[in-house]
Amino acid sequence: MKIALLGFGSVGQGIARVLAERDLGITITALADSKSGIIDPNGISLESVLARKEQTGSCGKTGITAEEIVRTADYDALVEVTPTNVQDGEPALSHIRTALARGKHAVTSNKGPIAIALPQLRALAQGRGVQLRYEATVCGAIPIFHTLEHGLGGNRFLAIRGVMNGTCNYILSRMAAEGLTYDQALMEARQLGYAEADPTYDVRGIDTAIKLVILANSIWGLGARLPDVDVTGIDRVTPEALSLAEKQDCTVRLIGEAIQEPSLLRVSPRILSKDHPLVVYGTLNAITLETDLAGELTFIGKGAGSRETASAVIGDLIFIRDCYVKGP
Repeated sequence: MKIALLGFGSVGQGIARVLAERDLGITITALADSKSGIIDPNGISLESVLARKEQTGSCGKTGITAEEIVRTADYDALVEVTPTNVQDGEPALSHIRTALARGKHAVTSNKGPIAIALPQLRALAQGRGVQLRYEATVCGAIPIFHTLEHGLGGNRFLAIRGVMNGTCNYILSRMAAEGLTYDQALMEARQLGYAEADPTYDVRGIDTAIKLVILANSIWGLGARLPDVDVTGIDRVTPEALSLAEKQDCTVRLIGEAIQEPSLLRVSPRILSKDHPLVVYGTLNAITLETDLAGELTFIGKGAGSRETASAVIGDLIFIRDCYVKGP
């Protein structure tokens, strides 16, 4: 299986390292970062390109662009792991559309295009007879979409609830454990690399809301958009609120919740008993599926990280390879 990889930051390099370590039958024939690109129909030496990236900050020649790779390179599947843009999904949205229109499969960790244009992208993929997979867009290493589509086939999904943002979960965990203020816990999260310099999307619940839109549209085909989600973040949670919850043997977590009937999309801090399945600590994510046959199932795992996200992307690629890519 040949893949073109767009994006060579933490996630892209994580994918390359795993493919360099393991013989999975997947060859990268084209690769681009924000500054340069490389095309080799015979397969790129991943050890060499990783070393070059570390030494020079670029992966290849400055004249080769992501757009050129998508349009002209020889690949079975496009892997789009460039930074997320939730305003219009670009340039990732155009990359994915172009690949699908060429009859190429597409795998992405990029939430923007999937939150903005999932119905259209699905229709395009179906019309071209190819797969669009996006396991890595929600809850990192947790195989939530594979479970929804295959592991729980035949079930009706009634609701989905979860802790979907590791930054918020870390901040709330530390506030409860040490009595830190929100600002103190956020500073600690920044120092440890768990929070961005501008943490707005995380702490105000926007990142969780985007993931909730992707889940709801995937499960129920709602055509929901970000403005359809009622969003409250954690930036106003106080130590006093956590202390009050503690007295009731409870704690606070930022929960994304989608219910089919009556239709509800909501993100907000919620008081939960400490033995609740969604009370996880640190940067972990947890997600509960409520179904009519299997009942409630909860999945816990790492929601971010280079290798963790690579796990989700490569899982999608192997699914496509085994089910849809024809051998010689």
